[in-house]
Amino acid sequence: MTDELQRLARLTRLGGMSRRDFLGRASALGIGAVAANGLLAGVARAQPVQGGVLKMGLGGGESTNSLDPAAALSQVPFHFTRCFGETLVDVNADGSLDYRLAEAVEPGADAKTWVFRIRKGVEFHDGKTLTPDDVLATMRRHSDENTKSGALGVMQGIADMRVDGDNFIIESTTANADLPYLMSTYQLAIQPNGGMDDPAAGIGTGAYRVTANEPGVRHVFEKFANYWDDSRGHFEGVEMVVINDATARNAALQSGQVHIINKVDPKVAALLSRAPGLQVKRVAGRGHNVFVMHCDTAPFDNADLRMALKLAVNREEMVEKILQGYGTVGNDIPINAAYPLFDADLPQRVYDPEQAAEFYKKSGHDGTPIVLRTAEAAFPGAVDAAQLFQQSAAAAGIPIEIKREPDDGYWSEVWNKQPFCASYWSGRPVQDQMYSTGYLSTADWNDTRFNNAEFDRLLVEARGELDQDKRKQLYSQMAMILRDDGGLILPMFNDFVEGVRDDVQGWEENGVLELMNGLSPSKCWFA
Repeated sequence: MTDELQRLARLTRLGGMSRRDFLGRASALGIGAVAANGLLAGVARAQPVQGGVLKMGLGGGESTNSLDPAAALSQVPFHFTRCFGETLVDVNADGSLDYRLAEAVEPGADAKTWVFRIRKGVEFHDGKTLTPDDVLATMRRHSDENTKSGALGVMQGIADMRVDGDNFIIESTTANADLPYLMSTYQLAIQPNGGMDDPAAGIGTGAYRVTANEPGVRHVFEKFANYWDDSRGHFEGVEMVVINDATARNAALQSGQVHIINKVDPKVAALLSRAPGLQVKRVAGRGHNVFVMHCDTAPFDNADLRMALKLAVNREEMVEKILQGYGTVGNDIPINAAYPLFDADLPQRVYDPEQAAEFYKKSGHDGTPIVLRTAEAAFPGAVDAAQLFQQSAAAAGIPIEIKREPDDGYWSEVWNKQPFCASYWSGRPVQDQMYSTGYLSTADWNDTRFNNAEFDRLLVEARGELDQDKRKQLYSQMAMILRDDGGLILPMFNDFVEGVRDDVQGWEENGVLELMNGLSPSKCWFA
């Protein structure tokens, strides 16, 4: 047994290398799987070490970002919300529920009523004690359309909410077996009095409290001394530095200025992985890179034009050239095999310039260039992806004009405002949550302005269907409606590709959302 393999085994047990990568290295050293697994089992996993300041270099931040969880829509707000805030429940890497501010969840007999028993002894960062009334106020705020909350879609299936002693009780309009998963939506971080008094105060119950907030520049936190969960929050502080330029992020990681970065461009991932003192992590999940059209805005209110553009995308080329294989081909629906009840038999849409040309002619479009707005802030390689789209559409006689927008302000001034733009979604744990957040006609984050009464009806029916086979059929029907009538062009599902210094331990593979579902500051520690 080599010293190198011993070192790798220790690194794996510390969380610095995945088991899969360890077994691959062991095989390369001529060690069989049985012996390698035996060695791995014999290495004691180190206990978390307390202390140090974790520095993160993050893309996806803007000068317009707010500490209001309702407004968290890009990567940096997601991460700082996860740092200072917590939801009733969370989702583990294996898809199971992780009870957080709710210590237990019980359904009624008809799955319409759900009782969340609120954990006692939890303190907010301002010294107040968490109560069920804070939970109720939070949920009511996110149910109010005036908040423009990203969680509005998942809250609209709720008929009533109330408090009974230590319990927060939800009555949904129909039976909904997935309702607890909806409560994991990160915008639903519980705030004192629901954030009604000051939604952007940055006060929550998380492992770290806010000490500096400079939107578009940096966000600084210190460990909250009275945090309720001693299995989390091992650093004495966390600093999130906004670095939207991918090259600058990579350089900051390589030089040791930061310990973790997100959004590693797949084009440089292999090269970066060879740099000393760091590793490139990848995990497949539900994330997807997209182009979105507003179905209610000309010329995209024309179904034939939308279909022409969907057929004019060369999906395989994008996966190869933009993702460098770090992902899979999409099918114009936001659901893939990572989701329960995914229908793998749905017909795959392929690049067909001849058919695209026929639909384009049928649309009667006047031939003026169709403006597609993009920026590197949309997703790694978004500008190059737009250029590939332009080229493949040109082969069908469809003129696309690319307008590159500034990274700062992209999510506040372009996404969900301009009628045709590049975007991304990180996905959600279950299909109902993904569809309710982005495609329900009344959802605030319905960024394609998709409004289909039959789709909405099927979504509500699927929530109440407890027979899993029937529910899968309903989701398949919804997928086909969205695929053929919606404004979503989804050429590729992307892996989460991230960079981590070797001294960061406790890393977990979690494809729910990027950087361990946003929990790397809470769960990791320094060697």
